[in-house]
Amino acid sequence: MRMMKVLTVVLLWAGLAGAQASRTWVSGVGDDANPCSRTAPCKTFAGAISKTAAGGEIDALDPAGYGAVTITKAITIDGGGGQVASVLVSGTNGIVVQAGPSDVVILRNLRINGIGTGINGIRWLSGKALTVENCDIFGFTTNGIDIAKPDGGKAFVHNTVVQNVGQAGLSVQSTGITTAVDIDSSRFDLGGTFGVIAGSFSKITVTNSIASGNTSVGFIASAGSGTAVLTVVNSTASNNNVAIQAGGGVAPATTNASNVTMSGNNLGFSVGANGTLKSFGNNPNLNGGTPTAPNLVLQ
Repeated sequence: MRMMKVLTVVLLWAGLAGAQASRTWVSGVGDDANPCSRTAPCKTFAGAISKTAAGGEIDALDPAGYGAVTITKAITIDGGGGQVASVLVSGTNGIVVQAGPSDVVILRNLRINGIGTGINGIRWLSGKALTVENCDIFGFTTNGIDIAKPDGGKAFVHNTVVQNVGQAGLSVQSTGITTAVDIDSSRFDLGGTFGVIAGSFSKITVTNSIASGNTSVGFIASAGSGTAVLTVVNSTASNNNVAIQAGGGVAPATTNASNVTMSGNNLGFSVGANGTLKSFGNNPNLNGGTPTAPNLVLQ
């Protein structure tokens, strides 16, 4: 009888030790061998995520570099306000989100640095929804935020800055099912090609945001398959080659523009193959031409 009691206690302790917490913590002086509690934090996001329950949260205690991570479940990662919780990577992606069909992932208060050799800052491959809030993403060779999904879903980007990337600040290239993206109060600067591109099977709405200094186009809808729809409202496209473009691919692409200030670009509006650009007649074009192509619709 006594032996059974001892065995029960041991098994109960083992179950508790292996349980995942709803909230875990990381610190620059932590250790991934720790349980990731507030008093015994882990050192990396990757170390903490295996000890965090689905739907739970990982919080940073102090400024530090917390490493690349692949997310396969619903979770929130919060770097905390007023400090630098960083993901610094070389030759790889910063954060990969490859979650389940009902999973919601939130990334908040993070600085993601590719130091000139990282691939994508955030790469979303699967999941129901992704929120990127109060993040700085820079120094990647491909895209700041790369969305490449077969399962649709919704992304929300708020108060985020993407700068100095090799291709696009934010790119959506989905397959089969349309991915919807809402962008608000964000910047996309110094892209090697685009600030924001709505590619195949995408629907992007941009409000109160800026695309500046991009070598090709600030805001563009251009699709290789499926359709692309981009709506830009109350925003600025400045010092790009082209401010706003619709088309250029083999599938239909529509760009809607309302109250967008275009300044310092070589060209204001541009319409490419299979493109329809709808201007609502209130877009100041301070430096650049407006084409007279038949599929430029003034509404």
